[in-house]
Amino acid sequence: SRLSHQLGLILDRAAFARQQADLERDQVSGLLSDLSHQLKTPLANVVMYTELLEAGGLTREEERAFLEEAGRQARKMQWLMKAMLKASRLEHGLVAVRAGYCEIKETIGRAVTAVYAQAADKRITIQVEAFSGCLLYHDPVWTAEALGNILENGVKYSPEGSVITVRVKPLEIYTGIEIEDQGMGIDPGEYNDIFKRFYRGAASPGQEGNGLGLYLTQLILNKEKGYVTVRPGRAGCGSCFTVFLLNQVTESFG
Repeated sequence: SRLSHQLGLILDRAAFARQQADLERDQVSGLLSDLSHQLKTPLANVVMYTELLEAGGLTREEERAFLEEAGRQARKMQWLMKAMLKASRLEHGLVAVRAGYCEIKETIGRAVTAVYAQAADKRITIQVEAFSGCLLYHDPVWTAEALGNILENGVKYSPEGSVITVRVKPLEIYTGIEIEDQGMGIDPGEYNDIFKRFYRGAASPGQEGNGLGLYLTQLILNKEKGYVTVRPGRAGCGSCFTVFLLNQVTESFG
C-alpha cells in the first residue's frame, strides 16, 4: 500500500511536470508566432529599402530618405522586441515589480519628461494641474512607464498645438491619475479591447504603433494592485484615461 502510494505521487509529479513543460512550450510558441507576425512588415520594408540603396542610381535626397526610413523600421523592430520581452517577463514573473508607498509627484514628472520631446515636435502642451504630494502604492520605474505609454498615445493621436492635461484626484481607497487628451477619441465599443495585446483601434490604422503600450500599462498596474479605465474627454472629444493606485491608508487591507 505504501509503495503504491509513493508510485502514485511520483506519477502525479511526472504528469504535473509534463503539463508545465507543455504550457511553457505553448507560451514560447505563441510568443514566437506573435513576434513573427509583428516583425514581418517592418523587416520586409528594411529589406526593400536596402535593396533599392544597393541598386544605386538614386539622387542624394532619395538615398537620405530611404536610409531614414530603413532606420525607422529597424528602430520599430527593436522597440517591438523590447516591449514583447518586457510583457513576457511580467506575465511570467521573471522581473519584479517592487511596489511600495512612494511619492507620486516624482513618478508623474518622470513620465512627462519621457515624452516631452515627442510632444514638443507637435507643439503639444502637457499640463500637470497642481496637487498636493501623496504616497501611493507603486513601483516608480514601472509606473512611470505605464503612465508614459498613455501619454505617448495621447501625443500620437492628438492634433498639433493641442493640450494633454494630467490631474491627480484623491479618493477614499485609491487615487486617480487622469490623463486627458484632445485627440480623435476612442469608440466606447472598443473600451474593453484597447488593453488587449496587439489591439489597434479602428480609427488608428494610419498611425504608427503595435498595440502593446496599453497592454503593458494594464499588466504593470495589475502587479501593483491598481487598474486603469478610459472614458471620453470632458469637452466631448479626445479620451481620458484614469490610472488608479492605492492610497497609503489602505495598507491594513493587504
